[in-house]
Amino acid sequence: MTTTTGGVQSVGPVLHPRICAALTAVSCLVHLWVAAWGHHGAWLGVLMVALAAICIPCTFHIWRHSRVGALHQVTVSAVAMIELHSVLLLGAGGAGHAHGGGPASSVVDTSGAVFSSGAAGLLLVIGLEITTALLAATLVARLRRRVQMAAAS
Repeated sequence: MTTTTGGVQSVGPVLHPRICAALTAVSCLVHLWVAAWGHHGAWLGVLMVALAAICIPCTFHIWRHSRVGALHQVTVSAVAMIELHSVLLLGAGGAGHAHGGGPASSVVDTSGAVFSSGAAGLLLVIGLEITTALLAATLVARLRRRVQMAAAS
């Protein structure tokens, strides 16, 4: 919507989509950083770069227009990442999540530490993805409620 001075005034929520887009961008940057770090092997590095490349357009769509389709894609991707990293954290049937030939991450490692560095990293990723999924899902709910209220009036 434009104002009488020609400026653009937002019609919907502004802060919520911006936070959601920023968190999605952080997730993309984390994928790129982990891929560049190189401890997951070449094919996983390429996969992480591809995932980041797929998510970047959604970041822009959420930031600029709060597009529901992009929000759905971000929510589904975040939930899939939560599931994947939870399986890795819990050991995938005893296989664990090994980094570059290092020991598999576990909640209690052999040194007596509560969390190994791999487990702590996985917990951070899971927390990031839970937050991303919740922000995207709640924004979809807000946008739907707004459309329903507009249709009712």
